[in-house]
Amino acid sequence: MDREEVTEFLGQVPLLQCLPGSSIRRIAEAVQVKHYESGDYIAREGEPVDGLCIILDGQAEVSAPANTEEENRPDYVLNKYDYFGYGTNSSVHQVNVTAVTKLTCFVLPSQYGHLLQTKTIWNAEETPENHSLLEQILHLEKLEVDIFRGLTLPEAPQFRQVFGGQLIGQALAAASKTVDCLKLVHSLHAIFLIAGDNNMPIIYQVNRERDGTSFATRKVEAKQKGLVIFTLIVSFQKEELGFEHQAAIMPAVPPPEQLLNMEEIRERRLTDPRFPMQYRNLAAKKKFVPWPIEMRFCQDSGSQHKPSLYYWFRARGKLSDDPALHRCVVAYASDLLYSGVSLNPHRERGLKTYSLSLDHSMWFHKPVKADDWLLYMIDSPSAHGGRGFVTGRMFNRQGELVVSLTQEALIRRAKTPGQTPRPKL
Repeated sequence: MDREEVTEFLGQVPLLQCLPGSSIRRIAEAVQVKHYESGDYIAREGEPVDGLCIILDGQAEVSAPANTEEENRPDYVLNKYDYFGYGTNSSVHQVNVTAVTKLTCFVLPSQYGHLLQTKTIWNAEETPENHSLLEQILHLEKLEVDIFRGLTLPEAPQFRQVFGGQLIGQALAAASKTVDCLKLVHSLHAIFLIAGDNNMPIIYQVNRERDGTSFATRKVEAKQKGLVIFTLIVSFQKEELGFEHQAAIMPAVPPPEQLLNMEEIRERRLTDPRFPMQYRNLAAKKKFVPWPIEMRFCQDSGSQHKPSLYYWFRARGKLSDDPALHRCVVAYASDLLYSGVSLNPHRERGLKTYSLSLDHSMWFHKPVKADDWLLYMIDSPSAHGGRGFVTGRMFNRQGELVVSLTQEALIRRAKTPGQTPRPKL
């Protein structure tokens, strides 16, 4: 097997899938191949552990310790992708492991056991605090195989409920950590069911729907208080060469360096005499928390009634160099200001509205760097029946179409005081 084949194999071992891709590649360089005949001992009870042993081909049997009563001595069979050993010099085997058939294993020697202990799911050496706030938001705690816990961080911008982009990004992160690192998301389809609570953890349960040579499919359920609040279907693909064309053309817009960011726009409004003094005073007193995404708008305020919005965006701060992370960041950012574009033609003085995402789909066409500028083109071709529909395209600075999107959202007039509360939908 060549190095890429070893990396791909190791990426399908559940124990390793939650590691950063860089760690799996380093493990692929460190593992040794060992062969055993049927009946050979691979590990003996009480002997030191040589390292983490992963079965590549064949079958092994685990026998309970000799002092276990006969009726309580279950035997276990280990197959491809199964593993044993802990990779530390201080450990000794608690059981006997013997080859049932001819057996081939990858062994990660104990001196490389540190490769299994990483700081985050995205970075082996550095803690989240050294990186972008977005990377901290998208860091999940692995509770057990295929179950993760995410949080709404107090430093992140707060909405009435859990931000839809957070659910998409964290659920995609959970799914990405159950496939091999050579497969990256190429499409996702999300359904928002119940508004999430910012003050509660979110549990992400990943279901492995399919694992193929080129593609893998995952279904993720996000839960709070035992209820499913969000579902995501994700398809991953191993990179391959194929036919290519691009009919979409990036519009001629000013580069981001010539445009104002949100903080600069806010400062200008606070000092602009064309805005009423009361508005400026209220805006100045309101706590302002910068978004973890930097945005620079291509249109002026005169175009706010058009059913479209174009802006450049990128992640603030440093991101780890993991392609899966960058796609999760783009997924997070994709829901910012997205559905609100369908309300633009209907905005008028004094009109209060609210919108809630119903579903959200994305297609990743090419590699994407979320800490470099991307142009986000949002258009709303239709609104009807309390639902607004928006489409999106993302281009990199070279004019390549990297992502396409669609979303439908609930858009309604805000309830007036005294109205009887009703369910969300």
